[in-house]
Amino acid sequence: MLKTFKIGGVHPPENKLSAQGEIITLPLPEQVIIPLSQHIGAPAAPTVKKGDTVKVGQLIGQAAGFISANIHSSVSGTVTSVDPVIDASGYPRPAITIKVEGDEWDEKILKEPLSQHPNTFTKEEIIAAINAAGIVGMGGATFPTHVKLSPPPGSTAEVLIINGVECEPYLTADHRLMLEHGKELIAGIELLMKALGVKRTIVGIENNKKDAIEELEKHAKLADGIEICPLKIQYPQGGEKQLIQATTGKFVPSGALPIAVGAVVQNVGTVYAVYEAVMKRKPLFERVVTVTGKSLKEPGNYLCRIGTPLAQLIEAAGGLPEDTGKVIGGGPMMGKALTTTNVSITKGTSGVLLMRQEESSRKENRNCIRCTKCVSVCPMGLEPYHLMLLGEHNKLEALEAEKVMDCIECGSCSYTCPANRPLLDVIRLGKARTGQMIRTRKN
Repeated sequence: MLKTFKIGGVHPPENKLSAQGEIITLPLPEQVIIPLSQHIGAPAAPTVKKGDTVKVGQLIGQAAGFISANIHSSVSGTVTSVDPVIDASGYPRPAITIKVEGDEWDEKILKEPLSQHPNTFTKEEIIAAINAAGIVGMGGATFPTHVKLSPPPGSTAEVLIINGVECEPYLTADHRLMLEHGKELIAGIELLMKALGVKRTIVGIENNKKDAIEELEKHAKLADGIEICPLKIQYPQGGEKQLIQATTGKFVPSGALPIAVGAVVQNVGTVYAVYEAVMKRKPLFERVVTVTGKSLKEPGNYLCRIGTPLAQLIEAAGGLPEDTGKVIGGGPMMGKALTTTNVSITKGTSGVLLMRQEESSRKENRNCIRCTKCVSVCPMGLEPYHLMLLGEHNKLEALEAEKVMDCIECGSCSYTCPANRPLLDVIRLGKARTGQMIRTRKN
């Protein structure tokens, strides 16, 4: 019997429209806008100014603290501005705009990977390379990877868990990465194992990706301590705590991090970036992005440079369909609707979904009928209908007591609600306000 997490979950239609086509390299844009805040933590401090010329892979933003990440140029050309630009959130954020004038790479980046085995690098060398390359969690969380590889005093990593689940409907970038770069992913896993000092890795992949499971099993046989674990198809299995439950049977306590049960979780996109950073000295300046939608002519997975306009990806996939109702950054469950396609691809951009008008229109919001379906599907064991009620009345202390901060914002509650209640919207806002209250109290 296939493993899965123990509490809640749903199974929306998968709609993996772009799973069969190989990754396509997107042509260079005429201009890139590279945000200095593409990660959790402090924005990077710019190291270039207007008029400077830069190369691909050159450092243009220096990490401004321990929880921060370096930013590198994804193109070669001239810096035209270092000013705030509206990002996907709708707010102005500091960014560097570069006019593309070729594709000249930094001389330190290797065309071919180093021949030495991953085990020959020291822990310090691996973490230093990851830090220098500006690698963050590429599943969407964007937490700086070098921080995750440095557990706090008193905590010890026992197992590395690789997230190849990609349970969000429509998205297939990780699936294609596993199919096309299996050998490199295993090498990246070995590097992370060395950095953490662990002897065991579990790669969790949902069973709708049998070809990826077979591909990684083939390469894992040549390495020590790496187990490929097929999982039952169940959303939101890609959540850290849910994946830890599914693969190890351990429950991460409320308010705790995965390291509390000896686990460190990394996304397959992050693993591939680690491989390139250590073996090719290549910073994180490009990633694979799924561009998809039922009306899109050519849904696919595109390797594109950070800072590429989202509109260029849509154009490459056939252009914006006439019946588009929403453009979503990410998948339909956890992604967020965008007000414009004039935003840049960032390190955390896993997908772009163009939803038809008929699918994206909200249905009439009716009164709660106390059916408790939202409770039964919540993977964190919360009571979403109650959290929404508290959020509507701004009862922040009560929200804290009811563990709103444990909410992973998966949207299972909204998906299953027969009354079409905007549960996630209200809970997300209440969670943000509660988090701010908690931070203010600590300061």
